[in-house]
Amino acid sequence: MVRMYVKKAYGYVLPYDKLSSAENSLRTHYNPSEVDGVYHKRWVALLVIQKSDGSSWVRWTHHPEGKTHCDECLKLDGCWFLESKAPKWPHHPFCHCTLDPIDYASVLTLAATYSDYSKYDPYLFDPDNAYKHGKNRAFESWGYTVADARWLQAEIEKQALEKYTAGEYTLGKLNEHGQRINIEVTIPRKDRMGNVSFTTGWMVKPDGKLKLNTPYGGK
Repeated sequence: MVRMYVKKAYGYVLPYDKLSSAENSLRTHYNPSEVDGVYHKRWVALLVIQKSDGSSWVRWTHHPEGKTHCDECLKLDGCWFLESKAPKWPHHPFCHCTLDPIDYASVLTLAATYSDYSKYDPYLFDPDNAYKHGKNRAFESWGYTVADARWLQAEIEKQALEKYTAGEYTLGKLNEHGQRINIEVTIPRKDRMGNVSFTTGWMVKPDGKLKLNTPYGGK
């Protein structure tokens, strides 16, 4: 069944057909002029009308049965995935893990992304040429400098959260450190007209949280 939801960052989700009755209340609480936008995690509220196409979300749950435990399953414990894009399950012979359903409203209201500023400065822009990875050259060719690091941090976190909750991600490497996923983001070029898209890398954490591994994993 297709249903519309309205996401509210204060912690509740309204069916779309209830929007009109709540509209004045939402306006009272959501005032864009009070949002500085410097950090995505500081945004007071964000209204999103999103369509659920019937796809289901699941929580990977590790059950401590037996004498030995798989390191990968332990890292997956508590992590949320779109069911069709979850890691292989059962993950191995005699795997006791389960995929437990999650209400989509919880995904919309509780999922979050976060990143360390050091992933952008000094790592990404590498002003002292300490990392020698060359990733800074791509952003510089698009007109970005280290002065844009804060904006990039907020924009990448925002887009990644939107894509993750929409199920728009691909699974990456899974090992004893956890499950990585890739999410494509798009930013405007500053050197000329147009946009550029590239892949960002994230580590899936429990309870719908994503931690940035790399702000640039290639185009």
